[in-house]
Amino acid sequence: MKMQKLTIADASLERSPGQQADISVGNLVDERHGGPVTIGYGRYAPGQSLTETMAVDDVMIVLEGRLSVSTEAGTVSAGPGEIVYMPKGETVTIRSHEEGAVTAYVTYPHWRPAHP
Repeated sequence: MKMQKLTIADASLERSPGQQADISVGNLVDERHGGPVTIGYGRYAPGQSLTETMAVDDVMIVLEGRLSVSTEAGTVSAGPGEIVYMPKGETVTIRSHEEGAVTAYVTYPHWRPAHP
């Protein structure tokens, strides 16, 4: 795999697998590209929520809008330029605020095999 510059315009966003919420994701680097991690973008419509137990380690960078991420330990809110780390095995609830959100993410190992 060679060095690449990636933008959200390069992502083909699709509804997040297994979710009813209006949340779309698009992988730009993953096992299909020979990368050791999955890298992509996410778009959360306003007022959306999803709960899942993390199948991989996930780093989410908020680019636009605001999100809250809750676990048994508490809740953090993140806005543009802030990063949320969600470790494998932790159950999280991600909520978008009234303006929705755009994120970038990096997972290890690959995210897609964890979501057949």
